[in-house]
Amino acid sequence: MSTRLGLRYAALCIIRSLHRQQRLLNCRRCFFSTSNSAIKSQRFDTEDGSAKNTVDEAERQKFVALSQVWWDEGGEFDLLHAMNDLRVPMVRDAVTANHERLGHTPLTKSKPLANTRILDVGCGGGILSEPLARLGASVTGIDMVEENIKIAESHLSNDIELLPRIQYRWTSPEELLHTDGQFDVVVASEVAEHVSDLVSFIEVCGKLVKPGGSFFLTTINKTWLSYALALTIAERFMKIVPVGTHDYEKLVPPSDLQYLLEKNNFAVRWIHGMFYNPLTGKWSWTRMTNMNYALQAVKAEENTSQSEESSAEQT
Repeated sequence: MSTRLGLRYAALCIIRSLHRQQRLLNCRRCFFSTSNSAIKSQRFDTEDGSAKNTVDEAERQKFVALSQVWWDEGGEFDLLHAMNDLRVPMVRDAVTANHERLGHTPLTKSKPLANTRILDVGCGGGILSEPLARLGASVTGIDMVEENIKIAESHLSNDIELLPRIQYRWTSPEELLHTDGQFDVVVASEVAEHVSDLVSFIEVCGKLVKPGGSFFLTTINKTWLSYALALTIAERFMKIVPVGTHDYEKLVPPSDLQYLLEKNNFAVRWIHGMFYNPLTGKWSWTRMTNMNYALQAVKAEENTSQSEESSAEQT
């Protein structure tokens, strides 16, 4: 057995052991995690009422250094490439289900996301944008690292079929608010744990979603298990991701995300745990959300939100 395979096997044994301990302790949140009260105390806007810039410069510099390896499937972003096996069907199936609910029929079975505008926030080199566009979506990928956008555009230029369906922008969600209107779907995958102000980030991204549209997020929970696995084993021992990629204090419990989404007129449809098997290099869904997790939130229709506001005023 090779040294690398041995490390993967050892990591899998540790993961399973830690998961069992987590179930026994019923420890959904670490004792030193951020509470909803801290989230509630944060302001949504600057003093002049404009949206805050949620870009963290230190985080931005991390990804500048990694910008050349986005499409190296055996490199630093290997886990994100593998995560597409969950992320792409997650968006596809939710959008398809919504189309069926509204009585819309997809133009073709091979393009179930046709006529769907998707915003990929923090698109990096485009490893999620491209497969979504391949399913027929019109995708706008944005990132605050100029080098990432250049890599994404360079990779896209090799695919004539996708060129008309993807546009990449070196910009932020705040700047996009004033130029591109709203989207049917907004995806922020592995981004929430890197922003400087989560409260403002959720508010701004929420404004970019059409009423009735979906907001998908994937991120890492703030628990002792995620600290042990994501920050210690994955980064420092197995070198699956570069050391320093994640900051424990920025990890986000699902309850905090749900609170912020509900404050911004969204209803959380579901929250699922995500499990990475280092032996197979594959992701799978799990009921446990104490490590990686994904969620879908749906924005209230305009007539629903207006009726709720009028009821509140009458009360």
